[in-house]
Amino acid sequence: MAQFNLPKNSQVTEGKSWPAPSGAKNVQVFRIYRWNPDDGKNPRIDTYRVDRDDCGPMVLDALLWIKNKVDPTLVFRRSCREGICGSCAMNIEGQNALACTMGIDECKTPDNALPFLTRKDKDGAVRIYPLPHMPVLKDLVPDLTNFYAQHAAIEPWLQTETPAPEKEWKQTPEDRARLDGLYECILCACCTTSCPSYWWNGDKFLGPAALLQAYRWLIDSRDENTGERLDGLHDPFRLYRCHTIMNCANTCPKNLNPAKAIAEIKKMMVEREV
Repeated sequence: MAQFNLPKNSQVTEGKSWPAPSGAKNVQVFRIYRWNPDDGKNPRIDTYRVDRDDCGPMVLDALLWIKNKVDPTLVFRRSCREGICGSCAMNIEGQNALACTMGIDECKTPDNALPFLTRKDKDGAVRIYPLPHMPVLKDLVPDLTNFYAQHAAIEPWLQTETPAPEKEWKQTPEDRARLDGLYECILCACCTTSCPSYWWNGDKFLGPAALLQAYRWLIDSRDENTGERLDGLHDPFRLYRCHTIMNCANTCPKNLNPAKAIAEIKKMMVEREV
């Protein structure tokens, strides 16, 4: 029988359990991943009990309530609170989502919950982890350095050869409409970190978010660098590791479809060869 040795500090342990506020009648339990790179200890799951009558309806409201009233050491990213910046992306109840747009009442453990869930995890608690398969900086904060570098690699800006016009680059309404479903991407990384192909080839495969952005510039009628852009993607890993698993489309909080964009890029590659 094969035996595998887990890396040091990789096993998650049971953490601290905080009591419910005195007099609280409507309590929701949250089990949150905690890890501090400075203390040398294993990751842990802390349990918090939130007074729903004193808290807003969103998961981010609960995290802020915990940080402000229970445990100021809890670390997470957040900014706009309107589903625009993508900062508060995390794994909530087994799915990648934005904490600011995910309602607490929407958090239900699915029937096909992962087998490693303990009984405590299944007893009505909301489970919150950082985005999966990314290095963790602390608690719910993943390291997105590689993710942003891959986005920069597709050169996400208008590239032209002709002299710039005096006022602006014009575009017909029809050409502008082709960008719908692409420009709305907020780079939250929910899609990329849900992609199994990216889990195994994250150093070479650009991932759903970067490729969706690449397609956005490939079909922009104002861009004049289509050939060079396709040359940059023509690689066994950068583009073709996508196997259309569709996790990206299922998890996108903006209801975009990166898998379709990737398929369109592959189609452009074939048409160029023909």
